[in-house]
Amino acid sequence: MDWGTLIAAVSGGSLAMAGTVLADHLRHRHEQDRGLGERRRAVYLDFIAAAETCHSRLRALQSTPREERAGESRTALTASGIYEARERLFIDASTQVAGAGQAMFEQLRRLQRTVGEGAEPDSAAYHDAYHSYIGSVWGYRVAVRGELDGKALAPAEFGWQRWDGRDRCELCTSAA
Repeated sequence: MDWGTLIAAVSGGSLAMAGTVLADHLRHRHEQDRGLGERRRAVYLDFIAAAETCHSRLRALQSTPREERAGESRTALTASGIYEARERLFIDASTQVAGAGQAMFEQLRRLQRTVGEGAEPDSAAYHDAYHSYIGSVWGYRVAVRGELDGKALAPAEFGWQRWDGRDRCELCTSAA
């Protein structure tokens, strides 16, 4: 019996088996990574959509009597689905995006409280909360975009000086 042939056959078979196992492992990992990316994209969009729903409802409250705004503003927040979307964000998001999402949520809550206290859209209190919220929305978008495709985004690309919109706001620029 030729031991060289036997050793070569066993070695070749072992290498082929190891290569197949490694290829299968890498394919499985790639599929998992792709699934996580798709899930994160969906969670990120759900969160910002819920925030926009709340923001739209808060803006619609300007025609609501002031004494009803506190309750209506709380309803706008809960009915938007933002709490559920935030929980999904905390579970699936990267640390950077979760942090940007939490900052955006805190500014949305601040805007909600400001509207609930009866601030009118042309008041300084409203504009301070509104512009802080808009700045945090753009901070979230930048974090998400940076994670998903690695492309930077800056206000200058839109012809703006700032994300929060104060430089484009008639009320804020006339007050300054």
